[in-house]
Amino acid sequence: MHVRLICPPRRARLWLAAFAAAAFGALAAAPAALAVPGTFWGVVPQTTPSAEQLQRLKAGGVDSLRVPISWGSVQPVQGGIFDWSSSDAYVAAAVSAGIEPFPFLSTAPTWAVPVDRRFGSPAFLPVRTGKQRSGWKGFVKGAILRYGPNGSFWAENPGLPRRPIRAWQIWNEPNFKYFVGRPNPAEYGKLVQLSGTTIKAADPGAKVVLGGLFARPIEATFKKKPPQAYFAADFLDQMYASTPGIKSKFQGVALHPYTGSYKNLSSRIEEFRSVLKFNRDAGKGLWLTEVSWSSEPPQRNNSFAKGLSGQARELKGAFRLFRSNQAKWHLQRIFWFSIGDYAGLCNFCGGSGLFADGFKPKPAWRAYVQFAGGRAG
Repeated sequence: MHVRLICPPRRARLWLAAFAAAAFGALAAAPAALAVPGTFWGVVPQTTPSAEQLQRLKAGGVDSLRVPISWGSVQPVQGGIFDWSSSDAYVAAAVSAGIEPFPFLSTAPTWAVPVDRRFGSPAFLPVRTGKQRSGWKGFVKGAILRYGPNGSFWAENPGLPRRPIRAWQIWNEPNFKYFVGRPNPAEYGKLVQLSGTTIKAADPGAKVVLGGLFARPIEATFKKKPPQAYFAADFLDQMYASTPGIKSKFQGVALHPYTGSYKNLSSRIEEFRSVLKFNRDAGKGLWLTEVSWSSEPPQRNNSFAKGLSGQARELKGAFRLFRSNQAKWHLQRIFWFSIGDYAGLCNFCGGSGLFADGFKPKPAWRAYVQFAGGRAG
């Protein structure tokens, strides 16, 4: 499918506005506002946390848990009955601890979309055929009917605190090859349209949040056709341009502003928000659904590896920035990736956790607690 590219003048205007705003913010920063929205402080698990671990997270000030719900896991066989057991465990554990689940709906079963064997991800988004669109719509509707205000999960578990899910994220890093082999802004716009319409029909009061976009993947600079990745700002702008009426289908945008230093966060966020302003959609809330550095020893080829004290230093710098700019950037929630270490999933996952093996707290956890207003335990 042909995708309209941003012409150089348009890109230049967007980036000039972003960097000007970031520079102005550095010169005239407003005093930090300590008050932040409810459910502001979140975390992302790499494995299912235990009840005891979630209780400790809650005591530390964690408000929200980002929960994966995979279509491929829920319905691995075409026409098969939905199996929600994996996400049930996440939701039950979170609400039992008083933490709000925030799910992202993603992936596709192989009967609907083939796997891109280069990256192990769905080759493309499930919007190209009627079977794919119908299947995705059924999955999304099923999730609302399971966990929404009148969800069967709550009826089946009357002993749990009733905390229906009212915010849903559509996919994860749809601009990056490891989550869709052939990223395509126009196809993602179609997925958002389909998802937004389905969610609002099942729960008119629900919020729809775009999938967290990887801010600046290096693969976006490669001369590959089709592209393996896009910068987040380019991807978002092309989605707007290729999808008329898209503004009404979602209520929030999401960014994964990964960078080697918290000092670069302002420019990444301003660049992203400049696209919203350019498209007259600046009122949309911003969710930072992944932010992280690793406690692994510093390495020449890994700018995320900071050591134990360096990880805590980066967290403090980032959280201070988020808190002081919360109103300006319309920040709704931030999620630290991750709770614990789990080597092999990414080049910094082996040290990204707030806790080491044995759920031993790192200095970064104590820093997190200071911002979230809890107790380290």
